[in-house]
Amino acid sequence: MPEWLVLTLAMLAACVVVVVITVVRDRRAPEDEDPSETPDVIEYMTMWIGVVYAIVLGLAIAGVWEARSAAQDHVQAEAQALHEISERVRVYPADARDRIRGDVNAYVGHVVTTEWEWMADKGQVTERGTQLLQQVRADVTDYQPKTDFEAQAYQPVLDQMAAADQARNARADSAAPTMPGVVWFGLIGGGVVTIGMIFALQIRRTARELVLAGLFSALIAFLLFLIWDFDAPYSRGITASADPFLSLFPGIKG
Repeated sequence: MPEWLVLTLAMLAACVVVVVITVVRDRRAPEDEDPSETPDVIEYMTMWIGVVYAIVLGLAIAGVWEARSAAQDHVQAEAQALHEISERVRVYPADARDRIRGDVNAYVGHVVTTEWEWMADKGQVTERGTQLLQQVRADVTDYQPKTDFEAQAYQPVLDQMAAADQARNARADSAAPTMPGVVWFGLIGGGVVTIGMIFALQIRRTARELVLAGLFSALIAFLLFLIWDFDAPYSRGITASADPFLSLFPGIKG
C-alpha cells in the first residue's frame, strides 16, 4: 500500500472516530446537561497533557530525523572512502590497480543494485556485500609497495579502507527501525489520552467544535506517521539514498 494512502487513511480514520464518538455522546447526553459546568481543573489538566505530549512528539521527531541524517552521512562517508581508495591506487602497478578498482566497483555495484533493496526489505546488509568488501580489504592489505612513492600511498589507502569498513558497519546498524516498542506504546497511548481529553471538556456537536476536534486528531495522526516514516532511514518516505555511490562511481548503474 502506498505510504501517502496510509497517511490519508490514518488521518481520516482519526477524524471519523472523534466525530462519531462526539455525535453518539451528544445524542445520549441528558437533556439537563450543562457544558459550562466543566471544572476548571479539567481544563488545566487538558492543557498540560497537551503540552507534555507535544514535547514528547517533538523529541521523537527530532530523534528519528537525526537518525535519518546520520544514515545519509554513513552512506556519504562509505562512498567517499571507496572513491579515495580507487583514486589513490593510481600509483600502483597496472595489475594491482586494476584488481583493486575492479573489486571496489563490484562492491559498489552490489550495494546500489542488490543490497539497497535488501536493506529496505529486511533492515540489514547482505552477506555477499560483506564478502565483497573483505575482498577489497585483502587486495589493499596484501599489496607490498615496491617503491618509496607506493609506500607513501600505502598507509593512506589502508586508512580509507578502515573508514569504508567503519561506515559500512554504521550503515548496517542504522538500517533497522530505531524506535523501541515501549516508545511507540507511549506515543500512541499519549495520543489516545490527549484526544480523549476533548470529551472530558464536554465537547458539543457544533460545526466549529467538530471541525477543530477532527483537525486536532488529524494533526496527531500526521505527526505519528511522520515519526514512523523517518524511523526506517532506508525504506520509507524520505529515505537515505545511494546517490553518493552513483555520483562518485558514475559507471555503476543503480
